[in-house]
Amino acid sequence: MAVGIRPNGLAFDHVRRQILVANVGDAAIPGSHTLTVVALDERKPRAEIPAPGRTRWAVYDLESQVFYVNIAQPAQIVVVDARQSDRIARTLAVPSPGAHGLDLDLDAKRLFCACDSGELITLDAQSGKILRQNTLSGAPDVVFFDRMHGRLYVAIGKPGSIDVFDTKTMEKLGSIATEEGAHTIALSPAGDQVYAFLPASHRAAIYEAVLS
Repeated sequence: MAVGIRPNGLAFDHVRRQILVANVGDAAIPGSHTLTVVALDERKPRAEIPAPGRTRWAVYDLESQVFYVNIAQPAQIVVVDARQSDRIARTLAVPSPGAHGLDLDLDAKRLFCACDSGELITLDAQSGKILRQNTLSGAPDVVFFDRMHGRLYVAIGKPGSIDVFDTKTMEKLGSIATEEGAHTIALSPAGDQVYAFLPASHRAAIYEAVLS
């Protein structure tokens, strides 16, 4: 089924069986930065929502029943209520350019937003209050939160690393070398392994998470 131009981020509301698709769009085409809400059972779009700028990653909060979507510029996180999924309900300001990677701590109601400026912003998901700002090793991409062990993994494409944070203290624990251009990571369900795709050498690396 057709969605918007250059679909990128996805978030799934399994209760209503709808997916929000964050469309990057084309800067040369006015109005092409959009969010498409797709009804899975009907196999068709339910709504097309104009976005205030280039979209990035999206996550879904099951408890609050809202989608969060990063907007690169102007840097912000837009919130779409799954119960009224035809509009943006509110926005959360991000005090650093290029909101990119995004994940959610459901227990503490925090959003982890990694920005192209090289900053990790932690926000209160409900009020938008800035809780912490951390320096990253470079411009980030994918972010994964390990809820079980309280770790946050941030992929850094250049010079090529994964920054690791303790989410209880928000202190940086270290940085794992990957290779330049490694933007995409994944986390095993148990949180004991981190996977990184290495496009320059056409490999996938598996790292054992050191957990205390």
